[in-house]
Amino acid sequence: MAWTLRLLALLLAAVFSPAAMSAQRFQVEDIQQALSEIDVDALIGEAGGVLMRAPDSSLDGLFQAVHASAQIPAEAQTMCRLLEPDADRSLDAIGRAASRLGPASRDRFVAAIADIAAAGMQSPPQPYDPAAARQTLKQAGVTATLLHDGFLAGLSATGDDRASRDARCRSMGWMLDALKDFPPAQRAAATRLLLNEGLALLAASR
Repeated sequence: MAWTLRLLALLLAAVFSPAAMSAQRFQVEDIQQALSEIDVDALIGEAGGVLMRAPDSSLDGLFQAVHASAQIPAEAQTMCRLLEPDADRSLDAIGRAASRLGPASRDRFVAAIADIAAAGMQSPPQPYDPAAARQTLKQAGVTATLLHDGFLAGLSATGDDRASRDARCRSMGWMLDALKDFPPAQRAAATRLLLNEGLALLAASR
């Protein structure tokens, strides 16, 4: 899941660019323009601070946007391709991936991220227990394991063949499905944890 985290972290950071904050419509060109102008090094810290102040409802909105796209096979494949070991995960590649999402999904993603940014800039720091959030993710993994025989195999698949790629993608979807059934506060905490870890991974890779 590490590259999913980095992708979401980049999208979160992208909303702080002047192009994204001033856009009045959420179109492909807005996302690509924002990504092309972003100064990731300058914005990682700011995005992290806003993330810790964004309320649970805003974080859950982003989770719901990810889950909704994962229910559409073509869009799930688009997201999963960015997770592959040999994938191009440059800002340009993320912009191209965004252009392959349907209009409704693009609107959900950008609106959810913008809501995190707006609410996070206006709110105090939120209560947050990373250990409890990590436990929620573990419980979701247990649920997915019990419900789907191939979950663990897909999660641990390392091959670059089509079968391995499809297995990894299915497991990602099953994990999201399991997490969706948790209470909103727990989903939000897990999403906050994943985004925090994604920003940390992104910072370490700079």
